[in-house]
Parts: sequence; structure tokens; C-alpha cells
Amino acid sequence: MTGPMRIAMISEHASPLAVVGGVDAGGQNVHVAALAAGLARRGHDVTVYTRRDTTALPDRVETADGYAVEHVLAGPPAEVPKDELLPHIPDLGRGVADRIVDERPDVVHAHFWMSGLAALLATRGTGVPVVQTFHALGTVKRRHQGTSDTSPPQRLRIERAVAHDADRIVATCSDEVAELVRMGARRTSISVVPCGVDVEHFTPTGPRLELPTTGRRHRLLVVGRLVARKGVDDVIRAMARLRDTELVVAGGPPAAEMDIDPEAVRLREVAARAGVLDRVVFLGQVTRDRMPALMRSVDALVTVPWYEPFGIVPLEAMACGLPVVASAVGGLVDTVVDGTTGLLVPPRNPEALAETLRRLLADPVRREAFGFAGVDRARARYAWDRVALDTESVYASLVAPSAAVPPAEVAADDLDELDDGPTIDLTTREAVR
Repeated sequence: MTGPMRIAMISEHASPLAVVGGVDAGGQNVHVAALAAGLARRGHDVTVYTRRDTTALPDRVETADGYAVEHVLAGPPAEVPKDELLPHIPDLGRGVADRIVDERPDVVHAHFWMSGLAALLATRGTGVPVVQTFHALGTVKRRHQGTSDTSPPQRLRIERAVAHDADRIVATCSDEVAELVRMGARRTSISVVPCGVDVEHFTPTGPRLELPTTGRRHRLLVVGRLVARKGVDDVIRAMARLRDTELVVAGGPPAAEMDIDPEAVRLREVAARAGVLDRVVFLGQVTRDRMPALMRSVDALVTVPWYEPFGIVPLEAMACGLPVVASAVGGLVDTVVDGTTGLLVPPRNPEALAETLRRLLADPVRREAFGFAGVDRARARYAWDRVALDTESVYASLVAPSAAVPPAEVAADDLDELDDGPTIDLTTREAVR
């Protein structure tokens, strides 16, 4: 282990204190919280900087897991959709710069592309190395969502600038490495460190959750935010080809708000058209404390997004001894070992999904074998302490005297050419038109 480091993380929209399950609160929140806690356990001084989204929170929160969260005023102190945050990123960068001036961190680790921009602005001229984890890439999102992509038009250019100027990129899967290289990132600047899972919380033994049931023999589970790209409608359509099976959908707003949530209403309409509404149970938001018991109460987890930068939910299911059926995209190809811990299927193909699920549900011995293998894989490769150790190694390679690097600077040409919205003046750290 290297000596204790002072580590600053920036996570502009994904606070580690947020309740997971909302439109903009998901795997990144879990990742930042768990990684910060893992690094704190290893003796490091960790502070996470996030945008203040309410006046009710204090400036600084000392968490029970040993790291601190600081809320930086950047834009209105209210919830703002992440795709509308870019104009406020200069304020975030300035706010972080002001807070780290007296206690200079050894490294700044940015999570998501806008956090990367804020990190480069905050550290400009300081010599503090910047590590970047994108969590999702605009090139992939644009490829799959096309005109439905709501990202700011500047995203692709800024991502390329951040990928170029960050001292090190931490990719979460092999698929992301290939995408980053195609974007122009240097392969030698990329390290692969996967997301992790809390193997003390997600375990194969323990209570099961009492669920509303439709009385069918088999029960499948989908967990995640209710957004179209997660492919929940494909699972619902596959249900029409499965007999004696019910589907539990966990995620979205609290149960009391499910009747007015647009995506929940749409999914219910999909289920009605498929003739399976009586076999689909929408739970709404499920707390993290209840999630292991929920997972132990079903026969298999199904996760078939159109694309997935990594995907923490499959790891949580594997740690609970649950077989996983996943689409063969992004990080899921790394985590789910086809034929060993679960099965991979092509995305956006309800017919192929139904056939795969039918065979798996008919074979309890295979399901059990997948479950055992999943527990072993989750504990050996994806425990958060292992992920924290690997991340620490990335930091240590940058802060060692022999690894001194010049200050990171955002590529001004890339930013000055951006159109259709605010760009960044690197001298004043202000958004300009």
C-alpha cells in the first residue's frame, strides 16, 4: 500500500448521498459512494465534491463510511436534469478550486464527463493530476439513441478534450477501452478497473422479501431506472412467450407515484398490449437495504439494456447467488460469463430473450450452478476492497515522484470551437457564448 493520500472526487450530478432509483440517480451514485468508502478504509483522506441541489444540506457532511461530501453551489440549489447542467460546470470548477486551495489534494478523480471538465478547470496550473472515469460515453449514447439523445450538443467534443487532457482514464470495461481509443485517447493513458459490489451486503443467504404474487411458478426480476434504454419493454414482450412466469420490476419513483410516472405508464401499456399485465408487478423504488432479500426471492435477474457502460445490478445479483440473463453489450460482456454465471443474449430481441429464459427456467440444476459460480466471481474479482486497491494503484502511479506530469489543461481549441451553447473561457473559468 502507498502512503495515505488526500483524494478529491468530483461527481457533479451523482451525489453519494442520493437515493438511488430516480432518473439521474443510479449506478454512478453507488460507485462513487462505495469507492470513496473503500479508499477511506485503506487510510486515505477522501472528499467528494458534488453540486448542491437543495438548500437543506450542509456545506459538508462527514459520512459514517469515513469520507466527506462537500456541496458546491453551481447553479440554482435545486434539482436540475443532468443534461441541463453544463452551463453551471464552470461554477462547479471554481467552487472546487476555492475549496482545495488550502488543502491541496494528491489527486482529483472525476466521475462523468462534466465532472472531468470541472476537474481540469479546478486544477489548472496546480500540477495536481486528474483521473477520469466517464461511466458512460456520449459516442455510445448517440449511436444507440440517435435523435432521442438529450445530451448537450457539446458533449462529444468536450469528452474528447477531457480524454485527451486527463492524466489517466479509468475505464470500467474492455469495451470502453476500444471506444476511448477510437475517440483519440492514448491507450497508454487508460487503465481498466471495474465497478464493484458490496459482498457483505449482497449475499446468497438471508431472508427473502415477501412480494405481491400472481401465483405463477417462476419469478423473474428486473432492477433499474425506468428509462427506455434499459430495455424493460423487451422483457415484458418476452413474457408473452413464457408460461407460468411472472415478472417483478423494481425501480423508478416510489410506489405511490407509479401511476403518474410517464415511463411506468408506458410500460404498463406495453404489458397490456402483450397480454401479460396480470403477470407483471411494478414495485416502484426499492431501498438498498431491501434489495438483497428481493433478489433472493426470484429465480433469475434479467437485464437487457440497449447499451450498458458497466452495470452494477448484475454483480449484486451474482453476489446473491442469482443467475443473470443479460444483453451482450458493454460491461455486461465482462461481468456475466456466458454459460458459467449466466447467459448473454442479443439486445432488443424479445424472441431470443424468451427462448433463453424458457430454457433456463426449465433447468433448475443449471440455475443453481450459475448461482454458485456467480457468488465466487463476485467475491474474487468485484469486491469493493479489490476495486479500491486497484484504483489506489492508479493514483500511486501518478503521485510517485518518478511519475511527475505537467499540469493538465483542457484543450482550448476543442472548447472554443463548440457551438450551440456555452463554452468555457479557461482564463476566467466562465461560461461564454
